[in-house]
Amino acid sequence: MQKLSVVVTGGAGFIGSHIVDAYLALGHHVLVVDDLSSGSRENLHRDAELIEGDIRDEKVLARLTSLKIDVISHHAAQADVRRSVADPAFDADVNIVGSLRVIQAAVKAGARRVIFASSGGAIYGEPETFPQREDHPRVPVSPYGCAKLAMETYLNYLRIVHGLESVALRYANVYGPRQNSRGEAGVVAIFAERVLKGETLIVNGSGEQTRDFIHVSDVVRANVAALQPDVSGSFNVGTGVETALNEVVDAFRAVSRREIRVEHAEARRGEQLRSVLDGAALRAMAQLPEPLAFSDGLEQTFRWFEERLS
Repeated sequence: MQKLSVVVTGGAGFIGSHIVDAYLALGHHVLVVDDLSSGSRENLHRDAELIEGDIRDEKVLARLTSLKIDVISHHAAQADVRRSVADPAFDADVNIVGSLRVIQAAVKAGARRVIFASSGGAIYGEPETFPQREDHPRVPVSPYGCAKLAMETYLNYLRIVHGLESVALRYANVYGPRQNSRGEAGVVAIFAERVLKGETLIVNGSGEQTRDFIHVSDVVRANVAALQPDVSGSFNVGTGVETALNEVVDAFRAVSRREIRVEHAEARRGEQLRSVLDGAALRAMAQLPEPLAFSDGLEQTFRWFEERLS
């Protein structure tokens, strides 16, 4: 593969830092843009160059336009769905306006390809068919989902009118090492820390709501595949397997070999009851392996949290 100059926004975060590691391992030059609001310097590979700052910052954008860039992998985002509901204008300022500005800056610097971190569950809304394929109706029920869908639409416009190559990766519920239970919060990271501290797990609602848990290693494979010039369009990155929250609790009991207390809290308003993505299209196109089973991924992830908190 040709050696590329790649910008990874959000590259000090949970998902972004794993992608940075993979791109560097392939011999690419990687520049990270991150304001470190939820990411960490500890996640950064020593060979990655860092521009610390917000994707909306004029100084950051000016720095980008002065560089030679082949690809921008855009993972920086306002990632809290609840905050998007509380302040849709702020969410749009970061996730739509900020995204467009940083992509424009990269294009001015010569970038011909954009890899965009989208969201399967957020843009599809409540499923009509299971698992959801890429042609499922897109009816987002949060401003966060609206922003992700809007950016996919902008990328389609940029492809048609300006010839900009793009890949939108619609992630399921990503989990794995480096996930921050307070920043890029996910139930696996939250539960892992609580189990290791001997705290009660809080399950909202009945616990029968389902999610599609995809290990970060499979997300990295998708992002490596997205560098290929023959890969374009929007693709799900999911396992096609539904896992109920109560099953997640049972899996933690098995992997931790501990007694785990559970309390049920009121269900969150507007929370999806089911979410599961069919990721077969990208796996077939890029000849990717079947995704890691949740039991195996949880074992690996829990051991990482165990070592970190010991």
